[in-house]
Amino acid sequence: MATIFYAHDANPDALKRKTIAVFGYGSQGHAQALNLRESGYSVIIGLDPERGTAQRAREDGFEVLAPAEAAKRADYLQILTPDETQGELYTESILPNLTKGKVLGFSHGFSIHFKTIVAPADVDVVMIAPKSPGHLVRRQYTEGRGVPALIAIHQDASGQAHELALAYADGIGSTRAGVLQTTFKEETESDLFGEQAVLCGGLTSLIKKGFETLVEAGYQPEIAYFECLHEVKLIVDLIYEGGLARMRYSVSNTAEYGDLTRGEVVVGDATRQAMKKVLTQIQEGEFAREWIAEHRSGNKNFNALREAEKTHQIEEVGAKLRSMMDWLPDATKSTAKKAVKA
Repeated sequence: MATIFYAHDANPDALKRKTIAVFGYGSQGHAQALNLRESGYSVIIGLDPERGTAQRAREDGFEVLAPAEAAKRADYLQILTPDETQGELYTESILPNLTKGKVLGFSHGFSIHFKTIVAPADVDVVMIAPKSPGHLVRRQYTEGRGVPALIAIHQDASGQAHELALAYADGIGSTRAGVLQTTFKEETESDLFGEQAVLCGGLTSLIKKGFETLVEAGYQPEIAYFECLHEVKLIVDLIYEGGLARMRYSVSNTAEYGDLTRGEVVVGDATRQAMKKVLTQIQEGEFAREWIAEHRSGNKNFNALREAEKTHQIEEVGAKLRSMMDWLPDATKSTAKKAVKA
């Protein structure tokens, strides 16, 4: 069973006399920074002052400093920029100002686990990883609740790394829900696997293959869209609320029988073997090396794949159908643009 920490386990005073620098002001950056400030902590933002998100941070009342200056001033440095750019940020701006006794914090273990960042031995290296998007981290906090998070200690130079990290988790509201103990290795590898094999890669491929199968068989693309993409939310919401059992309780007997007798036919042992291969590539660092190399080469392949996906028939059909759905926000009716992360 996982070890879980709550508010009564935390000591907020451990951070109340320190300065926290949040590097990045995207989804997680803005949410964590605002929550920390409202919890009574001293927060500055480390960001290129010319970036658009820097202006947003200033409008929210934060002092925005160049990353090097923020790193010099802060006691606790929380890096919330994209994985592929963290190594450069660290080498250029943070490492020269990372003096003994400081805390280097993350919300994903990628850079530490795959050694794109190697910290000096005299600093604490910790992780507090909320298990939700930034907007939900913020909303739950303002409503007096919090989202669960993970805590991991990679390096405890001060002997207080756990206490400081848990105080940070308390500041963003996660101790209200529960903070689960893990390691950088476990969080990084399981997170990448979940994204690639199930939540993003696996799910989107399953949706597209289902859509293509129906369209190739002569069914209207609009009908295929509803059956293979639109209704995914309905099913996922039920699973989110009460697990697979709640979903099966809520759907028709016909749907449940089809689930239990046909699901393994589509996603069976062959898929499991493919998943094991994906996991091995993650564990051995193959994916990390590929992704870092892609970034350093200018993301040519990544950008080409992005553009190709935008022209898939399911996106064209979906944009038309979503324009009919008055309940959707206008920004989501057409194909969404990539959210700014830093």
